[in-house]
Amino acid sequence: MAVQVTEKGAHDGGCACGDCPHGARTGHRRAVAEFLAQRDKLASGDGLPAALAHSPAASRQWASDALTQSAAVVAERGRAEGRAWLRQMWRRTLIAVGAACALFLLAQTLTAIGSGWTAARTAGALAAALTGGALLVVGRAHQAHGGVLAPLVGEDNRLSTSRAVAAAWLFLTGFTVLVLALRLALADTARERSALLEGLQLGAGSGLLTVVAVVSGIAVLVRRIVVVRVQAQRLQKVPADRPRISDLVTDDAGRGSFTDVSYVLVSAGALAFAAVRFAREPGRLPDLPWGLGLLVLVSAGTYLAGKLTEGGRPVILSVVRAREPGDLDAPVRTGDDIEIRGAGFVPPGAGAPDRLARVVVRVGPVHVHVPLVPVPGGFTNPTDSVLTVPVPVDIPPGRVEVQVITAAGVESNRCVVEVTD
Repeated sequence: MAVQVTEKGAHDGGCACGDCPHGARTGHRRAVAEFLAQRDKLASGDGLPAALAHSPAASRQWASDALTQSAAVVAERGRAEGRAWLRQMWRRTLIAVGAACALFLLAQTLTAIGSGWTAARTAGALAAALTGGALLVVGRAHQAHGGVLAPLVGEDNRLSTSRAVAAAWLFLTGFTVLVLALRLALADTARERSALLEGLQLGAGSGLLTVVAVVSGIAVLVRRIVVVRVQAQRLQKVPADRPRISDLVTDDAGRGSFTDVSYVLVSAGALAFAAVRFAREPGRLPDLPWGLGLLVLVSAGTYLAGKLTEGGRPVILSVVRAREPGDLDAPVRTGDDIEIRGAGFVPPGAGAPDRLARVVVRVGPVHVHVPLVPVPGGFTNPTDSVLTVPVPVDIPPGRVEVQVITAAGVESNRCVVEVTD
């Protein structure tokens, strides 16, 4: 990763103090570049103190400590960039809402050519202005937390798919009701008012209301499921530096999620259909066909099932003595390296160096931090399935329990290993 360093004044694009968005972004990039250079340098054997060259274990520990300190700086710079990005969202919200309202009014004006301006267009323009104003008020109140995105951000600092989908359906429903209310206020005749009230009856929008109720309930239920599973140590959650739009269709590790993608795509298609239906018939709630509504409910059920089954606790399958090439086979002794084999040692979203450095192995009563072993382009230790740590010299001979504690704070099962003199 190349970093362009330029000498500029305070809080210009090249500053790295973290007090402004440009400075936070530049400071994070510089810290990442320095860390990557240091990691690759240590991976090639350069930069190690000459006094430690005779001891591979001491050299590995020294390199791990140096990388851990650098990783902490990178993590702090990343959090600073995340905070600056959230503060920037207020300005972006202002521009986006203003542009959306302008485009809506332009579309109203263009479609009025030939057919004339109607009361429905007036109600739509007023509703757009009122909705935009409400969004700006919400964004102003939460400008330090992402503006209008603040209600959509989960406790792990990621955009919540369930909240975003529910918010989209609620936004559409609220906008249609506001338009109908304004049309009712602008209606001149009793016949027109009766037609508008009939368009608000249950039979007119039963499909839409069912979908809104289900997706809203899923948003609440998913939050409860995640909280309960995290507290029960059945799900590992690591906070992100900042929310990203990609969070809506990916898991915590940034990989595409089938359940999230299907939920978002089906809901987006159904929302587009409902919006077009309302634009064609602005005198009633959008009549969402039950076939399309059931498709949304199926995708919602799949998404909920995915949330119920994702994740899990770390599991130790076996513990063996790590053998160097040319070394003789022997029992595990104090000072030897042991290899812990299993799964779930690096939970999704914990692949950053500062998170890897937080993986701990409890060997008897002693907590051993898993050393970072660098190679060009990454690390060979720790990994999701294998951890290598030394047996502390304070461990007495006999049967010793080994347990892994991940960066998410979740403990694995215990595995017994025999330590000899």
